Amino acid sequence: MERYLDLILLRFGLIAVGLVVPALVIFAVALALKRRGRLNEMRGAADPVVRAAGRALLRRLEGGSGRERRRDGRW
Repeated sequence: MERYLDLILLRFGLIAVGLVVPALVIFAVALALKRRGRLNEMRGAADPVVRAAGRALLRRLEGGSGRERRRDGRW
C-alpha cells in the first residue's frame, strides 16, 4: 500500500511541476516584454493565433474534426 501511495504522490508531483514550470516561463516572458514596452505588440501578433486555437478547441469539443461538417455543407 505504501508503494502505491508513493507512486500516486510522484505522479501528482510530476503533474504539478508540468503545470507550474510553463506558467512561470510564460510569466517571465510577459514580464520581460512589458519592461521593454513590447507587450502590446506581442498581444496584437498573438491574437489571431489564440482565436484560431479557440475555434479549433470549440470544434473538437463539439465532437468532430470539422471534416464531417464540411462534407454535409455546414461549417
